[in-house]
Amino acid sequence: MTETQKNNPLHGITLKVVLTTLVDYYGWEKLGKHVKINCFISNPSMNSSLKFLRQTDWARKKVEDLYLEIMERKM
Repeated sequence: MTETQKNNPLHGITLKVVLTTLVDYYGWEKLGKHVKINCFISNPSMNSSLKFLRQTDWARKKVEDLYLEIMERKM
């Protein structure tokens, strides 16, 4: 394991797992209220959202941060 990944809580977790967890937890409508991006609000789908998040760093960061928040609550 490299030093940069040692303290990364998302290491080994795919973006699809992160997004699926959030959709299961919140649903698309509530997720769109927490992270205000169009791919969650207007005709959301897993594929279009993953494509957008892979191309847009700021949106991915918001989604990953929200994922970490709900994982902390579950512990």
